[in-house]
Amino acid sequence: MKRLAWALVLPVMSEAANYSAAKAVADGIEIVRLSDRAQATEVSIVPSIGNIAYAMTVHGKNILWFPFKSLPEMKAKPVLCGVPFLAPWANRLDQDAFYANGKKYLLNPELGNLRRDANQLPIHGLLFFSPHWTVTRLEADGESARVTSRMEFWRYPDLMAQFPFAHAVEMTYRLAGGALEVEILLENQASEPMPVGVGYHPYFQLPDTPRDQWKVHVAAREHVELLPNLTPTGARKPVALPDPAPLATTPLDDVFTNLVRGKDGRAEFWVEGGGRRISVSYGPKYTVAVVFAPPGKGFICFEPMSAITNGFNLGHTGVYNELQSIPPGGTWRESFWIVPGGF
Repeated sequence: MKRLAWALVLPVMSEAANYSAAKAVADGIEIVRLSDRAQATEVSIVPSIGNIAYAMTVHGKNILWFPFKSLPEMKAKPVLCGVPFLAPWANRLDQDAFYANGKKYLLNPELGNLRRDANQLPIHGLLFFSPHWTVTRLEADGESARVTSRMEFWRYPDLMAQFPFAHAVEMTYRLAGGALEVEILLENQASEPMPVGVGYHPYFQLPDTPRDQWKVHVAAREHVELLPNLTPTGARKPVALPDPAPLATTPLDDVFTNLVRGKDGRAEFWVEGGGRRISVSYGPKYTVAVVFAPPGKGFICFEPMSAITNGFNLGHTGVYNELQSIPPGGTWRESFWIVPGGF
């Protein structure tokens, strides 16, 4: 109850120097806008629909793919777009069950909160359009504009029935110097270690530049081999893409690992065309990258992941030994950054 009362007295707007963070209403739905006036950049987030950032405009150009005319249209028939959070697992599981700490946990399809892929495998977890996020901090100062939202997973029986690890999630969007940092904090409140298989599925576009002119840099050394159902075999091979790879002749729906990192520990992926570039940098705990750019679609996804596709189950079989976990009472924190250039 104290947390709810605190949330209700948050400022509607915080402003300092070039930055502002404000609550607003768009088409009858509450949103948050972060602004960086010096860089003519604005980020719009809708907490009640998965806490998704659905627009990042730079000099009026939205670099996030959003295929709707309005938020009510998205709410009525949602599809992944913008910057959706994938948890408690990202990508696919190979069955309606997962392993953790040597035990098998069954998923319950009758609860109606599983999303399935074309092969009817459970995909992308449980939270992509969740209404359970609450804004807890809204701030701007001379360094950045930022908003933090919290989702207490343990409060919801239908979520706990599918993933019975009591935990909470905090997500912070931080706009500074024209770049957007997306930070996640996981708090394990369970009595056992909690496996970490989270990720994001951000959709990017280069406005006013035909897709066939886009080129892509993939900052990875290894390509993960996939079965026909798009789950990994466990085998890896060297990346054989040209650098940069032209999207006109390079279909991408691939899983990469052994990422190439700079001195700051980040791995930088980018797409460019028409003199513009969008860079996406992964923090060190995002060890896996999915790159998705289906032919004929006007977007590309650089997806930061904490584990390989089906990592829970591959970890149990011993095929995958890089699965991260959080000890009881511990936390896990990581960020990725979106940096536009040439706009």
